[in-house]
This record gives sequence, C-alpha cells and structure tokens, in this order.
Amino acid sequence: MSHLMNTYARLPVAFTHGKGAWLTAEDGQQYLDALAGIAVNGLGHAHPKLTAALAEQLGRLVHTSNIYRIREQEALADRICALTGLDEVFFANSGSEANEGALKLVRLYGHRHGNPEAQTIVMEHAWHGRTLATLAATGSEKARKGFEPLPSGFIRVPYNDLAAIEKVAADDRRVQAVWLEALQGEGGIRIADADYLRALRRLCDEKGWLLMVDEVQCGIGRTGRWFGYEWAGIRPDVITLAKGLGSGVPIGAVVAGGPASGTFGPGNHGTTFGGGPLACRAGLETLRIIEEENLLASAAAMGRRIRDGFAAALQGVRGVVAIRGEGLMIGIELDRPCGDLVRQALASRLLINVTQDRVIRLLPPLVIDAGEADEIVARLAPLVRAFVGAPEQRAA
Repeated sequence: MSHLMNTYARLPVAFTHGKGAWLTAEDGQQYLDALAGIAVNGLGHAHPKLTAALAEQLGRLVHTSNIYRIREQEALADRICALTGLDEVFFANSGSEANEGALKLVRLYGHRHGNPEAQTIVMEHAWHGRTLATLAATGSEKARKGFEPLPSGFIRVPYNDLAAIEKVAADDRRVQAVWLEALQGEGGIRIADADYLRALRRLCDEKGWLLMVDEVQCGIGRTGRWFGYEWAGIRPDVITLAKGLGSGVPIGAVVAGGPASGTFGPGNHGTTFGGGPLACRAGLETLRIIEEENLLASAAAMGRRIRDGFAAALQGVRGVVAIRGEGLMIGIELDRPCGDLVRQALASRLLINVTQDRVIRLLPPLVIDAGEADEIVARLAPLVRAFVGAPEQRAA
C-alpha cells in the first residue's frame, strides 16, 4: 500500500527511462509520448546535450540562495528579455508560483497607482494554477469547489469576447489588468484570435491596464514560435513561464516590461529555491538547444502534419467536433466525454490526455520527427473512430 496522498488518479504504468519521444516501462514495453510530461519535456527524454550540461552543473553548484548573485540566473534573465523585448525577470519554481508572483505584481502596481482594490479580468475556462490565488483566477468550478473562501479581486469574462471586457471597462473603474492564455491548454486547446489580442493590447494602453499573458503551457516553442502571443504581433506587459523552460527541471518565471517594470523591489517578493544554478542552467541549455536544432520550425511543421493526419483519418467521422491547435499543442474535440480513451491509448502504448471532458490533448516533444508524428495518428485515429462509433456515454 502506498503512503502517497490520494491526489492523482494514476495510470497503471511506471517508467524507468526514456529517449527522445519514447519512454520505457518497467516491463520493457516502449510507449510513444504524445504528452511530454504535460508540455514540460520539449526536448524529449535524455537529450544528450541537456544531460551533459546538467551533469556538469551538478558537479559544480546546485544551490546558493538569492542572498548572493547567481550568474546562471542573470544569464537566463538576459536571454529571456532578449527573446521577449521585456525588461526584467523573477524566477520561481513552477507555473503556479510564477502566476502567483504576477498577481502580487498587479496588486502592488495598483497600490502604487492609486488603485488599492485592483481587479484583474480573467477568462472562463482559464487555468492558472492550484495555489489559492491562482485557483481563484482559474476558470474551473470543479477545481475551485471545496476551497472557498478564495481570494477576491477577479472579474471573469468569456474567452475571445472583446465586448465583454469593454463592458467591464465601462462598469468597473477598479480594473488594473487583463490576464489570459494565448492558447488555453486545460481549457480545451482554444486559441485566442489574433485580432482579439491586438484589440486587448490597444484597450490596455488606453485604460492604463497591464496586459498579462500566461505562457506556462504554450510558451517556449510549443506553438512554433517562442511564445503564443507572438502570432498576434503584440508585446504584453507581463508574461509568465514554466513547464518547457526547464525541460523537466522545475522552474518558473515572471517577466515584466513597460509600465510593469520596477514594480517589485527588495522585500516585495522572494523564494528560497527559485532561480538556482541548476534550474537556470537547464533553462539556458533548453533555449540554446531549441535554437540550435531549429525546433521552432520543426514544431510548426510537425504540428501541421499531425493535424492534417487526423483531419484525413477522421474525415466524415460523426462525433468528431473539431481538430484544432497551433504547433505541437493539439486538441481533438469529440461530442461526448472521452476520458476512457486515455486508458485505451495506454493499451496501444501511446500517452495522451483528455481535458474539458471531451477534448483529446496532444503535447508531443518538440523533437519528434515525421515518422513519430505519423505514428501518433496511426495509433490514436482508430481508437477515436471506434470510440465515437460506440453509444454516447454520460459524464460521471
């Protein structure tokens, strides 16, 4: 009997090692990883360049604390600011921590600009984390249930709905920020329209609001560009990063620029582990390898290949509502709850996920090749066809 808290409905498999897009289980069976640790392992498993760099760093220095300068942290902050065009970075240990830091930044910014009751506009179906504040901002009633009272300060509106935000702007003068994901992951692989993002940028400029974009899942090359918001040609004031930034080594980041720069000073925010030498070395090597191996272009091409493959394989199949995504962030929406497909795919030695009950979520490593992309389609499409041919199931 396990002494672990019962917080996960774990699948009946454990892995011993991996290479590229493949994982090997305890029984020796190989599984094609189309989930990448939920968008974390962008470089796949055991990437030789990353492995060598981390081994070298482990032999030199793992932790000193933020009482002292950390050269790897400074170098990674410089690299992130060069990629984003923003000005400064705070390093944390996870996406939830990065998002919590961004929320604190908004509150402090509000206090310093005469708005001590600063409200942040957030989106339906958003996912920002499981700390109390990020949970309050998250658009999942199921995730929030039982944890009330949650922190206040949030106004929730539909995603991709500019009119709803304009109405809030007219009715509530306490608004200080708009916060959204450029591409909702947990929300069902839903993409923010480029025109919508551009209109939000203009509105925030007009109102003196901060535009904040959560890039925890869709950032670091997953959509075929470094960041999902780049597809709209905008620049946010605050960006949050995690997941793919460390290729499996825990790291998060709050990136600020423009009016948001300089909000935090000594004593306003902190962390014991965040931005340590090992995590920042992982971030530096991840960014270097993505660039060196041209993985942005590859992610865009392999994503198109997978979506086109499913479009062909599932053409005319009743029950398939939509196939959507950008780069290697792909969703297949069905007309019924499809959680059972996760175990069926596991039996076919393919790792997938289902979100919003009805959306198959695929987040393969950025390093997959054409053969592996085709294999994802070959293993999953027959399962989908068979599943939607079965009687419709009711949600539990």
